[in-house]
Amino acid sequence: MSLPLAGVTIVDFSRILSGPYATMILADLGAVVIKVERPGRGDGARALPPLKDGKSGFFAAINRGKRSIALDLEAEADRSLLDRLLDRADVLVENFRPGVMARHGLDWEALRPRLPRLIYASVSGYGQTGPDAKRPAYDAVVQARGGLMGLTGTADAPARAGSSVGDLAGGMFLTHGILAALYDREKTGRGRRVDIGLLDAQLALMEQAVPQTALGPAPQASGTRHPALAPCEAVAASDGPFMLAAGTDAQFERLCLALQLPLAEDPRFADNAARLAHVRLLKRLIEAATLEHPRSHWLSRLTAAGVPCAPIQSMEQVMKDPQLLSRNMIVDVLDRYGRASFKAAGNPIKMSEMEDRPARPAAPELDGNRADILRWLGGD
Repeated sequence: MSLPLAGVTIVDFSRILSGPYATMILADLGAVVIKVERPGRGDGARALPPLKDGKSGFFAAINRGKRSIALDLEAEADRSLLDRLLDRADVLVENFRPGVMARHGLDWEALRPRLPRLIYASVSGYGQTGPDAKRPAYDAVVQARGGLMGLTGTADAPARAGSSVGDLAGGMFLTHGILAALYDREKTGRGRRVDIGLLDAQLALMEQAVPQTALGPAPQASGTRHPALAPCEAVAASDGPFMLAAGTDAQFERLCLALQLPLAEDPRFADNAARLAHVRLLKRLIEAATLEHPRSHWLSRLTAAGVPCAPIQSMEQVMKDPQLLSRNMIVDVLDRYGRASFKAAGNPIKMSEMEDRPARPAAPELDGNRADILRWLGGD
């Protein structure tokens, strides 16, 4: 078995989440990722909780299988070493605000004449252009400005999504850009500049909200309810809610049969548009039936009927979900001695002839791979 990105070398200046998430995906696919970190402290994610024996589980999950070298960019010897690294690199990744890399002479314009094959990939809060390009941003700031927070929760209580989807979306789009640039380089021999803004990436996830707002009226926060499908929301059983999503006419008919409700022939619920127009009434009628039995009863019955549904699981339940476990989506991250130390989400990219291991290599110690990297470069 071989990994599809074997032979690709990435010099990674990024830290915390958006850039490291992208390079984690690329490392899982076989790229060699060399983290360039500040001497002494390194990536700030090394101090983020949860902690075990002084080590960050967050850092281990996002930086598994990478290598680390600490370089002082103001020191002549370290800068020379970095230049040699870049000579061997296929991709440079960074997630500083625009202008930071230029202060060190490491911006795209400075490196391109010397390294025309290098792919230079940046992710920042607002991208490399525009009036706010140099403003700082965090995931929650991007969720707020990009509209996600206003559509999450309820109208009077906007909420941050439960994971850092602003950062993660930026990382995923950065990965797409890098892979496209690598493919293009095979044809042209030239590297490209990849520029990802977290705010741009957040808006790109608003698949239904953008066209709906343009046509009006704009969508509003609606809890678990999908704005364009009905019924598609959490409904109450006798012992709590579960998620129901009967988004097609055929699924709605099967739902009505399973609930023994004569709604499929009712003109108020004849198609999705009609069901959306009467969505609150529809939920009350459905819950009049589902409140008679517990969630397990309805999940079993609806699944047998071919109606999409699911329990609303806690993370403790997610970690034990047999479907996720069967696909190695909960993996061990090893420590430097080969012992299982942390748990992390696995690689959702499943590919023929690519091993999908139940454990992942350790995250690097700060500067822990300096000797190996020097030997690889052919120096002392």
